[in-house]
Amino acid sequence: MIAFDEALNLMLASARFLGEKKVALAECLGRVLAEDIFSDLDMPPFDKSAMDGFACRRADLPGPFKVIEEIPAGKMPEKAIATGEAARIMTGAPLPQGADCVFMLEDSAEEGEGVRFIGHNTSDNYCRRGEDVQTGACVLEKGTLLGAAHLAVLATVGAVEVAVAKRPRLGIIATGSELVEASAKPHGAAIRNSNSPQLLAQAAQCGILARYYGIAPDTLEDTRAIIARAQAENDVVVLSGGASSGDYDFVPQALAHCGYRFLFDSVAMQPGRPSVFGSDGRTWCIGLPGNPVATYIIFEIMLKPFLYRLMGHEFKPRIIRAKLAGGTARKKAVRQSSLPVRFVDPGTVELIEYHGSYWRHETGRRADHDAGGLP
Repeated sequence: MIAFDEALNLMLASARFLGEKKVALAECLGRVLAEDIFSDLDMPPFDKSAMDGFACRRADLPGPFKVIEEIPAGKMPEKAIATGEAARIMTGAPLPQGADCVFMLEDSAEEGEGVRFIGHNTSDNYCRRGEDVQTGACVLEKGTLLGAAHLAVLATVGAVEVAVAKRPRLGIIATGSELVEASAKPHGAAIRNSNSPQLLAQAAQCGILARYYGIAPDTLEDTRAIIARAQAENDVVVLSGGASSGDYDFVPQALAHCGYRFLFDSVAMQPGRPSVFGSDGRTWCIGLPGNPVATYIIFEIMLKPFLYRLMGHEFKPRIIRAKLAGGTARKKAVRQSSLPVRFVDPGTVELIEYHGSYWRHETGRRADHDAGGLP
């Protein structure tokens, strides 16, 4: 059994970049950038008014000013500003030559056919050319996970086709003769398979459309056969259930038969101790416990960083520090423990009653939480 940090580092160290492809801007959301992006222009591309008002020479304040032109956004100025002159200007419009100040419309008053500044003081109120970004500057770095705001940046610099990382192909397998699909009504000792829909959804949240290979019965040959099919068609094979050392837990044996060599087969964490991870030199495998809470947690804190590493992105889970109301005690602290909590105020959390392979709602209802049930 190895420490959680050691297990995660072994996973990340084994990852290799899976390559890149060119995609259109509209297809970039949720992808990982595989190249640095540079600006092909200054931003803003000209001295730009930051508000509606009048462009003038600061030395001429408070006026009066003769208004010689109106400059809406999208129109280049036609006249230069001379002493005693101003131009009516709109937000985002280019500043006319000779002007070095814009005073707000609210600080102006008509005077004859002109205008006067009636405020006490004014800022320059314009953005200088290249103030935000200069031509040739790197605006997005390789490895960036692209969100909506990043797509706006790509559009701004004309990057309508960019190189992004290839997504890993993910095969998901459930194991256990007691499992039936969610569409079936369980009878006798059967329970519904909840792990696979959960894992498929978690993969989709990473932008990965995983493939589901069904339920492997508790026999070595059946488990080996379904692993071999997923192994041939994917980059990563994910199994839930059958990773422990019971008489019917065949996942480690079946993976070994398929040529996988393990980097670890037990992790000092709770839940999630009986987790295995390895590689055959081309693909990777991870065997997770059947407990849906353990499966969910391990995906989020171990498998997600690994999948993003395959795409060249360094994923860091969000960590929030808070005070634990009431405290807690443990008889043994050998394993890193994950406990469910809820916020009672912005800086304080309290434990939610939790029974390992069982779960309890606030109402007190209880459900089996071994390989099926609800997280």
